Amino acid sequence: MSDIGIQLIYWDRVLEAGFWILVTLFFYYFALRIQQALHGSPLANPVLLASAPIIGLLWGADIWVGDYQQGGQALIWLLGPATVGLAVPLYRNFSRVRSALVPMAVSLVVGSAVAVLSAVLIGDAMGASVETIRSLAPKSVTTPIAMGIADAIGGYPSLAAAFVIVTGIIGAVFGAMIFNAFGIRDARARGFAMGVAAHGIGTARAFQEDEVSGTFSGVAMALNGIVTALILPLLWLAFS
Repeated sequence: MSDIGIQLIYWDRVLEAGFWILVTLFFYYFALRIQQALHGSPLANPVLLASAPIIGLLWGADIWVGDYQQGGQALIWLLGPATVGLAVPLYRNFSRVRSALVPMAVSLVVGSAVAVLSAVLIGDAMGASVETIRSLAPKSVTTPIAMGIADAIGGYPSLAAAFVIVTGIIGAVFGAMIFNAFGIRDARARGFAMGVAAHGIGTARAFQEDEVSGTFSGVAMALNGIVTALILPLLWLAFS
């Protein structure tokens, strides 16, 4: 193939990726406006509201999801810098985080274990394939880490990403309701639980409540990602 042909293919892919990024941002912008109009209701989660029309568009126009992911991968890459940006509220609330190290450590161990075990047991009880269960196991960590874990233990990274997003949406929508139902008012506890269970989407929701809750959610999300990435592949190899 000539150099001109290669360049044309390259720029075609760049333009296609840029188009899908714009489509995603377009729907997300209007999802945010809807949530604002509903006074920040967790039921109007912007990720959920933006995902639905995109899924409908891909399905209705019979567009291969891989074409969409050319732009989606660029947005997933931005999760890294966004996670690093959580260091700013962490710095402002570092004294509160330091004073809660012991309960955070206990909650992290219990929360990480429950997140993985519940996924595996539910998947097994519903008759899911081994590959599906392996993709479901890291559902409570952020997308790039979950995809890497799923690939390492023999799951499907793309399926793992879908499970992560669904888990995050469920946590963001119903997390505050569950906390309120059980009388959990402490912003640190609410935020940390949200970060362990619902990763980045839950953290975004926690920041909508207050900065302290968001800070603890961000810490939980980071720590849970590290612990799960280190421990889950080893445990899976040991018991497989």
